Amino acid sequence: MPRLISPLLLALIGFILFGDGVYIHAKAWLAQVLLERAFDRSIATGQAVKPWSWADTWPVARIEVKRIGASAIVLEGASGQALAFGPGHIQHTADAGERGIAVYAAHRDTHFRFLRNVAMGDIIDVTRSDGRHIRYRADSSAVVRFDASGIDATTQGFELILATCWPFDAVTSGPERYILHATLIGADR
Repeated sequence: MPRLISPLLLALIGFILFGDGVYIHAKAWLAQVLLERAFDRSIATGQAVKPWSWADTWPVARIEVKRIGASAIVLEGASGQALAFGPGHIQHTADAGERGIAVYAAHRDTHFRFLRNVAMGDIIDVTRSDGRHIRYRADSSAVVRFDASGIDATTQGFELILATCWPFDAVTSGPERYILHATLIGADR
């Protein structure tokens, strides 16, 4: 009997770990579906629509880099909950397409993993939740300390910053951030 318990216990533990992994991926997939729906409803209604009733955030934009097939729904704010589900629009920065600098931040190992593949000159399309389309061109990047980003919140241009942790392949977090700068090249009303 004891020889039977060990394999059964190992099988049970394996099943639990497998189930937990499936649950996490299923939850992440469902969240993206709900974010897409909320974003589409926001465009249709002109109102901020939360992806689920208890959310402390809502979709404000979709960013796309078509050359590499990357897309992400941007959420309002950069709280831990918001960044768990997508890039966050840093509060007190401009909205995309408005005078000033719009800053979106996300985790390097999830929603902004694609930044490592963005090349200078790539087009970054932003669709806001009010339906307005804005087009930027990636024009520079830098690795900076988190407390010395060099981002000028008072800029008079029409700029976009995508920010994430650096280096991309790190296992632990560190003090450096990767900053991708883009300049507006077109917008529709």
